[in-house]
Amino acid sequence: MRIPRRALLASSALLAAPAVGQSDPRPQVSVAVQNLATSNTLEMLLEQSNVGTRIFRNYVEPLVDTDWTGDMSLLPGLATAWRRLDERVVEFDLREGVVFHDGSPFTAEDVVFSFGPERMWGGGGREVPASVPQTARQAFPAFERMEAVGPYRVRLVNSRPDPVQIGRMARSIAVIVPRGAFLAAPSFMEWARRPVGSGPYRIAEFRPDRLLVMEPHDAHWQGRPPLRRLRFLEVPEVSSRINMLISGEAEFATDIPPDQIRAIESDRRFEVAGGPINNTRYVVFNTAHPVLADPLVRRAMSHAIDREAIITALWEGRTSVPRGLQWEFYGEFYLRDVEAPRFDPAEARRLLRESSYRGQPIPYRCLNNYYTNQTATAQILVSGWRAVGLNVQLQMVENWGQILGGEPASRGVHDWSASAVVPDPSVQTVGSWGPGSAVWRRNQWRNAEFGALCEEFDSILDTPRRIAIRRRMLAIIEREDPAYAVLHRNANFTAKRREIGWRPAQSFFMDFRGRNWGA
Repeated sequence: MRIPRRALLASSALLAAPAVGQSDPRPQVSVAVQNLATSNTLEMLLEQSNVGTRIFRNYVEPLVDTDWTGDMSLLPGLATAWRRLDERVVEFDLREGVVFHDGSPFTAEDVVFSFGPERMWGGGGREVPASVPQTARQAFPAFERMEAVGPYRVRLVNSRPDPVQIGRMARSIAVIVPRGAFLAAPSFMEWARRPVGSGPYRIAEFRPDRLLVMEPHDAHWQGRPPLRRLRFLEVPEVSSRINMLISGEAEFATDIPPDQIRAIESDRRFEVAGGPINNTRYVVFNTAHPVLADPLVRRAMSHAIDREAIITALWEGRTSVPRGLQWEFYGEFYLRDVEAPRFDPAEARRLLRESSYRGQPIPYRCLNNYYTNQTATAQILVSGWRAVGLNVQLQMVENWGQILGGEPASRGVHDWSASAVVPDPSVQTVGSWGPGSAVWRRNQWRNAEFGALCEEFDSILDTPRRIAIRRRMLAIIEREDPAYAVLHRNANFTAKRREIGWRPAQSFFMDFRGRNWGA
């Protein structure tokens, strides 16, 4: 790919020079993304998605931060320190001198409010979408209350022990908002489209499906942000995002397929940053579908997946097959002797012969590249399934509502991913697949033994016992009664101007804070 010199000059000028009449010397940056927000809002109680993860930390903040560009360890955020007082109570010291975007000071009152009924649980006088308290209970299964014990100290009290009580405070759903600004909004949904936070950038404009503009919050506690304007532009097509980078319309283009990397980097003034991240790509099974109610069919589908072929053909070997739904940064909970089910077409055919399957169609609903290489991956999967005798029918749809809509028995297979942002498997496994999950609410998959193990795993602090439970849970959900089939570790590639000093995260998050600009 030859990049015209005129385009390069235009891009450099846009990055380096302020607009006419603009006295702020800081650069403006535009990011071309494939999707802005699946909920068409910026409220993390609604936007629990990969694309929401990409933007959230720039405008809202939780008590506990994450070393996004490092080892994903937990760091001080709006809380400077924390201590466990007993099995159910954790105390947080709050950062003093923090100012929200509306100019109000951050105090313990805002933390208590952010975890209170008006915003998170419903029943507090403000009507909230029904999904909000469901999502909150899934994220904080043992939550009892948040209480202030001083202007800059709070206590999180749980109804039972929770081994990941502190880690949950680092999740995107745990961000803190100012009480006054929330209550001043005419409705929850109007708030959700233009929330007020304490992050380094404030929301200046949001047009769903088109544009998000942020401007610097110069009173931020970490100092003045490095950019005078940060824009995210929704551009669904990969080729259009790349063209925007070349023409100078954008400084970053996200979700670059590996087969485009060499072409982009053929001009040394561009580079592609990123690599494998702590996110698992998998397909999930809907056991309410009469065919998939038989676990032998699901086991056959998992053995018919050539995971290495997907990595070679679509990812150029730039990622890997994980050992099931687990990560090395889980530490003691990482089971090194566990493997994903092997590619074994003969075993898949044997399982089908023993099953109740008689050639009935199995629907596979798929979005057009919400995930990088999603459509091509689906085509490979369908080819492999058909080769062993499975009549899987690919159905391309437009949005997540169509993926999850209709009668439960009409849904068969669909794509999903799971991020690991806390160094404990509870959030990724129990939160996504346990009794409190959306999967159980939709009656997509349930297993009584797995559910009981989830309850125990999330309520004890005995590490050896939790490791034993973890091993049994993986055996159930990935082999005996599969809820999903792991495909590969996800990888996230972002094309950018080479001279921009910026580091990619170990997640989808794009960090435009000062410490990650000019790095």
